[in-house]
Amino acid sequence: LGSLISNGFDYILSGAYWITFFPGVMLLATVAAINVLGDQLRALVNPRLSR
Repeated sequence: LGSLISNGFDYILSGAYWITFFPGVMLLATVAAINVLGDQLRALVNPRLSR
């Protein structure tokens, strides 16, 4: 995903923003999902944090 985003920067000004946009959205969704999963695992392992 990183190389797709990096290569897509050359096309943003020419109007082909989707070359960078969709990989960026997927990267954002992946990071958000991992963050939520980590929060849920932390709450499951240490119930004192959920007070």
